[in-house]
Amino acid sequence: MLVFPGHLVLYFKCYDAVHSTFFYCGGRKRGKKLEKVILNYNGEDIEVEKKQPAGKVIKLLPIGDTEKVVALSINDVLYDLHTPISNGGSVVPVRIDSEKAIDILRHSTAHVMAQAVRRLFSDVKLAIGPSIKDGFYYDFDFPDQISDEEFERIEAEMKKIVEENQSFERFEKDREEALEFFKKRNETYKVELINNLGEEETVSFYQNGEFVDLCRGPHLPSTGYIKTFKILNLAGAYWRGDERNPMLTRIYGTSFFSQKALETYLQQVEEAKKRDHRKLGKQLGLFSFHDEGPGFAFWLPKGVELKNTLLDFWREEHRKAGYVEIQTPMLLKKDLWVTSGHWDNYRENMYRSTDTPS
Repeated sequence: MLVFPGHLVLYFKCYDAVHSTFFYCGGRKRGKKLEKVILNYNGEDIEVEKKQPAGKVIKLLPIGDTEKVVALSINDVLYDLHTPISNGGSVVPVRIDSEKAIDILRHSTAHVMAQAVRRLFSDVKLAIGPSIKDGFYYDFDFPDQISDEEFERIEAEMKKIVEENQSFERFEKDREEALEFFKKRNETYKVELINNLGEEETVSFYQNGEFVDLCRGPHLPSTGYIKTFKILNLAGAYWRGDERNPMLTRIYGTSFFSQKALETYLQQVEEAKKRDHRKLGKQLGLFSFHDEGPGFAFWLPKGVELKNTLLDFWREEHRKAGYVEIQTPMLLKKDLWVTSGHWDNYRENMYRSTDTPS
């Protein structure tokens, strides 16, 4: 029973099964809907108010060690602690010792690197900065070329940002406000990204300290969660992988939740360099690579002999096992390379017809 000044009105709590929402109904007036979602954690259904940030929802769930939780996975959709919960489903806490948490860490570290670069190079334009396998990168448009000699300065500025323990805050703007925000700052790449969003897509931002970026997330609660990182190298990358677009500077890095994990990874990288086929091919006089054919080996006499010997062995073993040999075309539709993963990772060095969309 709900009591209002001057009169008494009886309401019943009703459930809308189609939309999974609760509201008060009956009596002389219908009350405002109280939208709820149902979360299932460890087999227990728990009702929570829709649009609450995941950080508040965590406190309503019987989760231990909440200080180690950096996000929630709800039906395999990640919600960081700043993001409002929009749907119900099965909940899995994302703790800092998980692979999903590592991805979030690296995405947040990419933002910190971009913030450090912006502090040091105020005229730089920002493009994109995702987490990737084993690390992250951010693409920049510098007025003047930079070199790896700047890494030490950038890392020092990143450490300052981490020590400031800046909170990552999420907010949204409508499309026109978002476009105006970046146009004022001459962030042409961000403007293009917004213009390419679907009409129904939310334009979300993340801010830590003075740094604001167009971003879907998810992110760590604060920069203080970033324990250790390393800038690895830089390379050129065409905007959106299209050689008709500007060449940007891509800075690669990696990040871990412990110094030991970082040191182990860097050691593995050094060991892999010793076994790099490009290095061994040159040292052993087997093949070489040239700018005229990115990704294609130029086989030398010793290399051709070795390759033919391996092919003869390979063919004989397959014949013994009952296989027959076929050959496929060298040129194929873009769809195959998207499926294989080559398009997203190597398209700037792939040969394409002039009408292939980027």
